[in-house]
Amino acid sequence: MLTECNERTFEFQGLGRRAVTGRFDGGAITSDAGGLLLREVETKTGILRRFAACFSDYRDPELVEHTVYELLAQRVFALALGYEDLNDHDTLRYDPLLAVLVGKLDPTGQDRRRERDRGKALAGKSTLNRLELTPVGADAASRYKKIVARHRDIEPFFVETFLDLHPQPPEEIVLDLDATDDPLHGHQLGRFFHGYYDNYCYLPLYIFCGEHLLCAKLRPSDIDGAASSVKHLARIVAQVRERWPRVRIVGQELHEAKVLFGETRQATRVFKDFVYQTKKSWSRQRRVVGKAEHLSQGSNPRFVVTSLSAERWDARALYEEMYCARGEMENRIKEQPLCLFADRTSCATMRANQR
Repeated sequence: MLTECNERTFEFQGLGRRAVTGRFDGGAITSDAGGLLLREVETKTGILRRFAACFSDYRDPELVEHTVYELLAQRVFALALGYEDLNDHDTLRYDPLLAVLVGKLDPTGQDRRRERDRGKALAGKSTLNRLELTPVGADAASRYKKIVARHRDIEPFFVETFLDLHPQPPEEIVLDLDATDDPLHGHQLGRFFHGYYDNYCYLPLYIFCGEHLLCAKLRPSDIDGAASSVKHLARIVAQVRERWPRVRIVGQELHEAKVLFGETRQATRVFKDFVYQTKKSWSRQRRVVGKAEHLSQGSNPRFVVTSLSAERWDARALYEEMYCARGEMENRIKEQPLCLFADRTSCATMRANQR
């Protein structure tokens, strides 16, 4: 059965005087044309341009052919299209479609200053790695690496982007925190063996609100999973409160505890609501919902520490309806290494791997 295709031409955002058109009768074919949709998103939101403002560029403007924005856009669009390695860009720099996504007015690269660069509209791996390897103290006097990432601006950038995507403040937001392992196969700075994950790894902290990433902090693995979470929560909450002073913010965190046997050998759940405070690490008492569950494979206890009141959420509803729903956050975490290659932490220093 033949498919009726009415649309033969699709118009996208232009590139200078050039029209950008999607058709099905072209000569040279690309498998990455879907990137044009990402370009439309960037045109409407300007997320990458605002991200580029978080970097200081100490290069001589007279010698610059690739702006910080163009370098970042090239790296981000390539990651979104599945090209995770900087080495890929020694071939991608010839790609006119990626050059269009980046915004190069000469996507064929025929107008480059030096003859050896003509035909290569984009940067190669040696230029792109300056985004990752420039040390914090670099300035105009540095020899090669002069593009400094200002982490003090990058951290709030994610929260500001989340806030800007909401024309109206929601009544309530839920902040999900979790740590995961980032396996290491070299001798990177901050490398430690983690007994639970049974490998050498980093232990990054992630904070999400729904599908939106608010914090991705690379950390060594010789720490507690909740280390520094209070500091980052305080920063995020302060930013949200400044824009949305009346929104309800819920913070929740799961703590594994000692084995708690169920009261019955049946696959049942028994909930207990109580107040608890540690001897040293907690500044005050907190509400804890304990779930005692015993399955055919053995006991399966869980404890949820929450700021929600018992009047608003009883123990069972809080666990089954609120906490269990946060399992969706695990999908967001999986997307980091599987879709965005966040586990490509092969640089020698933690600062470079953080980027």
